[in-house]
Amino acid sequence: MLERIHLNIVQQVEKQGSLTAAAGVLNLTQSALSHSIRKLEQQLGTDIWLREGRSLRLTQAGQYLLAVANRVLPQLDLAEERLDQFAQGERGALRIGMECHPCYQWLLKVVSPYLAAWPDVDVDVRQKFQFGGIGALFGYEIDLLVTPDPLYKPGLKFEPVFDYEQVLVVARDHPLASATYVKPQQLTREILISYPVDIERLDIYSQFLLPAGVTPRRHKTIETTDIMVQMVASRRGVAALPRWLVEEYASRMEVVPVRLGARGIAKQIFLGAREADTGIDYVRAFIDLARHPAAVAAARPGARR
Repeated sequence: MLERIHLNIVQQVEKQGSLTAAAGVLNLTQSALSHSIRKLEQQLGTDIWLREGRSLRLTQAGQYLLAVANRVLPQLDLAEERLDQFAQGERGALRIGMECHPCYQWLLKVVSPYLAAWPDVDVDVRQKFQFGGIGALFGYEIDLLVTPDPLYKPGLKFEPVFDYEQVLVVARDHPLASATYVKPQQLTREILISYPVDIERLDIYSQFLLPAGVTPRRHKTIETTDIMVQMVASRRGVAALPRWLVEEYASRMEVVPVRLGARGIAKQIFLGAREADTGIDYVRAFIDLARHPAAVAAARPGARR
């Protein structure tokens, strides 16, 4: 029978690269680990590894078992963590992945009242999942995903929580600053500054420039919003950001928002979660609070217990 220790063995041997290192992580002697490997292969009736001198290489069956281990072990770890929290009278932790660079400032406005309303829930924001958070949700590495571009998959649920308009941000003394809206052709002379994201995932390209068959004079990438806006204010280029964010910066920097096209580019921020988790009270409360900030009072734990 396949047991958790077997999945741990497969995962650690692959991760550590040697039996000696894997044995150390698993708190086993090397001989005990070798015995466990032989016994597992005998039970399953197939080889999991191919021996190549002192190294081991996973067979096709081993690759499959490794995929199972990488999927199942995080779920078991999370289940044990949450059950322990319940046993200790705690609520748990809410791990939020960011797949949206400028959404961080918006998220802070939600996290602050949420922490006040749910004192027994910790919040952890993980930005390393930018533009790759679906796998993190399925892998139980995060509980919620903030994204402007939901990818609907079985087992996941995405809910819109915030509407915004994507606009061009230019220096206050830029020739386009007084325009009612900008046309794609007007950006052929501009340096476009964006986050380091694939062009097909940038709205200004996919919904504005590429449909018109034009490209900017030059495209450069910057990771941080503050530096990006400072570059724009210094007439080093133009950028595309949410209107609400540009208006916040406009109060302290010499930048202004300009509509992209006569109709503009309407966007939404979505929160994605595993369907099985949307019924957890503190997960549901965060989604409701993000959608309706006035729901803080209703989201308080005392109203739900």
